[in-house]
Amino acid sequence: MLTGSIVALVTPMHENGEVAWDALDELIEWHIASGTHGIVPMGTTGESATLDTQEHLQVIKRTIDRVAGRIPVIAGTGSNSTAEAIHQTREAEAAGADACLLVTPYYNRPTQEGLFRHFEAIAAATSTPIVLYNVPPRTGCDLAAATVGRLARIEGVVGIKDACGDATRVTQILTAVKDQGVENFFILSGEDAQTMQMMELGAVGTISVTANVLPAKMSAFCSAFLSGDTVRAVSLDEQLQPVHDILFVESSPTPTKWALADMGRIPAGIRLPLIPLSAEHREAVRQRVQAAGNS
Repeated sequence: MLTGSIVALVTPMHENGEVAWDALDELIEWHIASGTHGIVPMGTTGESATLDTQEHLQVIKRTIDRVAGRIPVIAGTGSNSTAEAIHQTREAEAAGADACLLVTPYYNRPTQEGLFRHFEAIAAATSTPIVLYNVPPRTGCDLAAATVGRLARIEGVVGIKDACGDATRVTQILTAVKDQGVENFFILSGEDAQTMQMMELGAVGTISVTANVLPAKMSAFCSAFLSGDTVRAVSLDEQLQPVHDILFVESSPTPTKWALADMGRIPAGIRLPLIPLSAEHREAVRQRVQAAGNS
């Protein structure tokens, strides 16, 4: 069971676009010291779409080696090619990933049966626990609750990160999973702004963009909720909401990477077709992150 604040880690880059390996090491150490409960390298926030396969696997291995078992590493190994997803998942398994996060195939727009067979094939080819990832605004397809229920019956499919934009999907998924007679299937929020509501409905944590810039506060929020301290969780959520909002003022991870560079945590690099944050938004991002960090 993966719970709490799991960071969807950015991939630090120099201004020429090369991966900044030392900065990656330092980010990982900061997250562990700040109480982050898990790390996802090579998710959407890690710019997985613009790293080639070799770089992709290098980032995953570097993260696993640096973490050295201190917290779980959930490697992003999804692809719109089932064969490529199997390849990357096998490589992450060999590198020692605790689990793999697999996004629904993007651009192809498969049917629900196609989605089921895609994940079924990956699960059959590997033994690493699989966390499904549903994010329709980016992929063009929506993994239905009923399909999640079917997938939950497959050995090795252990949970889902859901970012469909409808917090009530949590209830639908839990019902579908229960109807299949499955226990111990977990749901993680994929929408920072909806995490509180999703956890109230049964999610057990979040794979978070905001955790990149406010790791200690996101960890404290999740820990407070999971320990039953609702009053503290509500207070922390209120402080975090303005940051959740501003980090999507332009396509993610653009605002997040700019904020981290502004904080001196990473170089300023980002890969085309994404470009650095527009000047008109920079002060607002800076002020909201600083305000939440100081409150």
